[in-house]
Amino acid sequence: MILGLTGGIATGKSTVTAMLRERGIPVIDADQIAREVVEPGKPAYEAIVRHFGRDILLEDGQIDRKKLGEVVFSDESERQKLNAIVHPEVRRVMRQEAEAAEANGEQIVFMDIPLLYESKLQYLVEKIVVVYAPGDMQLARMMERDELDEEQAKKRLRAQFPIDQKKLEADFLIDNSQSREETQRQVEDLLTVIRAEPGS
Repeated sequence: MILGLTGGIATGKSTVTAMLRERGIPVIDADQIAREVVEPGKPAYEAIVRHFGRDILLEDGQIDRKKLGEVVFSDESERQKLNAIVHPEVRRVMRQEAEAAEANGEQIVFMDIPLLYESKLQYLVEKIVVVYAPGDMQLARMMERDELDEEQAKKRLRAQFPIDQKKLEADFLIDNSQSREETQRQVEDLLTVIRAEPGS
Protein backbone atom coordinates (compact mmCIF):
# COMPACT_ATOMS: atom_id res chain seq x y z
CA MET A 1 0.00 0.00 0.00
CA ILE A 2 1.30 3.44 -0.92
CA LEU A 3 0.41 6.12 1.63
CA GLY A 4 0.86 9.85 1.33
CA LEU A 5 2.36 11.57 4.36
CA THR A 6 1.73 15.28 4.54
CA GLY A 7 1.11 18.11 6.98
CA GLY A 8 1.94 21.79 7.11
CA ILE A 9 5.13 23.73 7.65
CA ALA A 10 6.46 22.91 11.14
CA THR A 11 3.74 20.41 12.07
CA GLY A 12 6.50 17.87 12.80
CA LYS A 13 6.34 15.71 9.71
CA SER A 14 10.08 14.97 9.79
CA THR A 15 9.67 13.65 13.35
CA VAL A 16 7.03 11.19 12.11
CA THR A 17 9.15 10.28 9.07
CA ALA A 18 12.07 9.42 11.37
CA MET A 19 9.78 7.23 13.51
CA LEU A 20 8.57 5.32 10.43
CA ARG A 21 12.13 4.79 9.19
CA GLU A 22 13.19 3.56 12.64
CA ARG A 23 10.54 0.87 12.21
CA GLY A 24 11.94 -0.15 8.82
CA ILE A 25 9.15 1.45 6.77
CA PRO A 26 10.42 2.98 3.50
CA VAL A 27 9.68 6.70 3.16
CA ILE A 28 10.16 8.37 -0.21
CA ASP A 29 10.95 12.03 0.49
CA ALA A 30 9.60 14.51 -2.08
CA ASP A 31 11.69 17.39 -0.67
CA GLN A 32 14.88 15.35 -0.89
CA ILE A 33 14.07 14.40 -4.49
CA ALA A 34 13.17 18.03 -5.25
CA ARG A 35 16.67 19.01 -4.08
CA GLU A 36 18.27 16.31 -6.23
CA VAL A 37 16.41 17.16 -9.45
CA VAL A 38 17.61 20.80 -9.31
CA GLU A 39 21.30 19.98 -8.96
CA PRO A 40 23.61 21.40 -11.65
CA GLY A 41 23.46 19.36 -14.83
CA LYS A 42 19.92 18.08 -14.24
CA PRO A 43 17.15 19.15 -16.70
CA ALA A 44 15.12 20.99 -14.01
CA TYR A 45 18.22 22.99 -12.99
CA GLU A 46 18.79 24.15 -16.58
CA ALA A 47 15.13 25.18 -16.91
CA ILE A 48 15.19 27.13 -13.61
CA VAL A 49 18.32 29.06 -14.60
CA ARG A 50 16.81 29.81 -18.03
CA HIS A 51 13.67 31.22 -16.44
CA PHE A 52 14.92 32.91 -13.24
CA GLY A 53 18.37 33.99 -14.46
CA ARG A 54 21.83 33.45 -13.01
CA ASP A 55 21.16 35.90 -10.14
CA ILE A 56 19.61 33.05 -8.15
CA LEU A 57 22.85 31.04 -8.17
CA LEU A 58 25.49 30.77 -5.48
CA GLU A 59 29.20 31.13 -6.28
CA ASP A 60 29.57 27.39 -6.80
CA GLY A 61 26.71 27.25 -9.32
CA GLN A 62 24.19 25.69 -6.93
CA ILE A 63 20.77 27.32 -6.68
CA ASP A 64 20.52 29.80 -3.80
CA ARG A 65 17.35 28.39 -2.24
CA LYS A 66 16.84 31.40 0.01
CA LYS A 67 17.03 33.87 -2.89
CA LEU A 68 14.76 31.74 -5.08
CA GLY A 69 12.38 31.37 -2.11
CA GLU A 70 12.12 35.15 -1.75
CA VAL A 71 11.16 35.45 -5.43
CA VAL A 72 8.57 32.69 -5.51
CA PHE A 73 6.96 33.39 -2.13
CA SER A 74 6.38 37.01 -3.18
CA ASP A 75 4.90 36.28 -6.61
CA GLU A 76 2.30 33.59 -7.17
CA SER A 77 2.90 33.32 -10.94
CA GLU A 78 6.64 32.80 -10.38
CA ARG A 79 5.87 30.15 -7.77
CA GLN A 80 3.64 28.34 -10.25
CA LYS A 81 6.36 28.55 -12.89
CA LEU A 82 8.89 26.97 -10.52
CA ASN A 83 6.43 24.22 -9.61
CA ALA A 84 5.73 23.52 -13.29
CA ILE A 85 9.45 22.90 -13.80
CA VAL A 86 10.21 20.89 -10.66
CA HIS A 87 7.05 18.88 -9.92
CA PRO A 88 6.88 16.62 -13.00
CA GLU A 89 10.50 15.55 -12.40
CA VAL A 90 9.84 14.89 -8.72
CA ARG A 91 6.74 12.82 -9.51
CA ARG A 92 8.65 10.74 -12.05
CA VAL A 93 11.44 9.89 -9.58
CA MET A 94 8.95 9.18 -6.74
CA ARG A 95 7.05 6.72 -8.91
CA GLN A 96 10.32 5.00 -9.83
CA GLU A 97 11.29 4.66 -6.17
CA ALA A 98 7.85 3.33 -5.17
CA GLU A 99 8.01 0.71 -7.93
CA ALA A 100 11.49 -0.32 -6.77
CA ALA A 101 10.27 -0.68 -3.14
CA GLU A 102 7.31 -2.80 -4.24
CA ALA A 103 9.62 -4.96 -6.38
CA ASN A 104 11.67 -5.48 -3.18
CA GLY A 105 8.58 -6.91 -1.52
CA GLU A 106 7.75 -3.91 0.70
CA GLN A 107 4.12 -4.07 1.89
CA ILE A 108 3.86 -0.43 3.04
CA VAL A 109 5.54 2.54 1.38
CA PHE A 110 5.10 6.15 2.47
CA MET A 111 5.48 9.09 0.10
CA ASP A 112 6.40 12.16 2.14
CA ILE A 113 4.80 14.98 0.09
CA PRO A 114 4.57 18.34 1.92
CA LEU A 115 2.32 19.92 -0.76
CA LEU A 116 0.21 16.85 -1.48
CA TYR A 117 -3.12 18.74 -1.48
CA GLU A 118 -1.79 21.98 -2.95
CA SER A 119 -0.27 20.09 -5.89
CA LYS A 120 -3.30 17.78 -6.25
CA LEU A 121 -1.15 14.65 -5.94
CA GLN A 122 -3.77 12.54 -4.18
CA TYR A 123 -3.84 10.24 -7.22
CA LEU A 124 -0.27 9.09 -6.45
CA VAL A 125 -1.30 7.44 -3.18
CA GLU A 126 -3.99 5.13 -1.80
CA LYS A 127 -4.49 6.75 1.61
CA ILE A 128 -3.38 10.03 3.16
CA VAL A 129 -1.88 10.56 6.62
CA VAL A 130 -1.81 14.16 7.86
CA VAL A 131 0.60 15.21 10.62
CA TYR A 132 -1.23 17.90 12.53
CA ALA A 133 -0.36 20.77 14.86
CA PRO A 134 -2.57 23.84 15.43
CA GLY A 135 -1.82 26.95 13.36
CA ASP A 136 -0.48 29.06 16.24
CA MET A 137 1.93 26.24 17.14
CA GLN A 138 3.07 26.05 13.50
CA LEU A 139 3.79 29.77 13.51
CA ALA A 140 5.79 29.68 16.76
CA ARG A 141 7.80 26.62 15.70
CA MET A 142 8.58 28.12 12.29
CA MET A 143 9.75 31.46 13.71
CA GLU A 144 12.05 29.62 16.09
CA ARG A 145 13.31 26.95 13.69
CA ASP A 146 13.81 29.06 10.55
CA GLU A 147 14.60 32.34 12.35
CA LEU A 148 11.78 34.15 10.53
CA ASP A 149 9.87 37.16 11.77
CA GLU A 150 6.12 36.79 12.18
CA GLU A 151 5.24 38.34 8.80
CA GLN A 152 7.68 36.09 6.89
CA ALA A 153 6.33 33.03 8.71
CA LYS A 154 2.72 34.00 8.01
CA LYS A 155 3.53 34.51 4.32
CA ARG A 156 4.84 30.95 4.10
CA LEU A 157 1.84 29.57 5.93
CA ARG A 158 -0.51 31.40 3.55
CA ALA A 159 1.20 29.68 0.59
CA GLN A 160 -0.18 26.35 1.89
CA PHE A 161 -3.72 25.11 2.49
CA PRO A 162 -4.75 25.70 6.14
CA ILE A 163 -3.80 22.72 8.29
CA ASP A 164 -7.40 22.41 9.57
CA GLN A 165 -8.61 21.89 6.01
CA LYS A 166 -6.03 19.12 5.48
CA LYS A 167 -7.10 17.56 8.77
CA LEU A 168 -10.67 17.20 7.46
CA GLU A 169 -9.55 15.49 4.24
CA ALA A 170 -7.12 13.03 5.86
CA ASP A 171 -7.71 9.27 5.97
CA PHE A 172 -5.52 9.13 9.09
CA LEU A 173 -4.39 11.86 11.47
CA ILE A 174 -1.31 12.04 13.69
CA ASP A 175 -1.64 14.87 16.19
CA ASN A 176 1.89 16.07 16.88
CA SER A 177 1.03 18.83 19.35
CA GLN A 178 1.85 16.85 22.49
CA SER A 179 4.80 14.76 23.69
CA ARG A 180 7.12 12.75 21.50
CA GLU A 181 5.92 9.57 23.26
CA GLU A 182 2.33 10.42 22.38
CA THR A 183 3.28 10.89 18.70
CA GLN A 184 5.17 7.59 18.80
CA ARG A 185 2.10 5.80 20.15
CA GLN A 186 -0.02 7.21 17.32
CA VAL A 187 2.53 6.03 14.73
CA GLU A 188 2.38 2.51 16.21
CA ASP A 189 -1.44 2.57 16.13
CA LEU A 190 -1.42 3.79 12.52
CA LEU A 191 0.87 0.96 11.38
CA THR A 192 -1.28 -1.60 13.20
CA VAL A 193 -4.41 -0.33 11.42
CA ILE A 194 -2.72 -0.23 7.99
CA ARG A 195 -1.30 -3.74 8.33
CA ALA A 196 -4.76 -5.03 9.20
CA GLU A 197 -6.29 -3.56 6.02
CA PRO A 198 -7.02 -6.05 3.25
CA GLY A 199 -4.52 -5.89 0.43
CA SER A 200 -1.63 -4.51 2.52
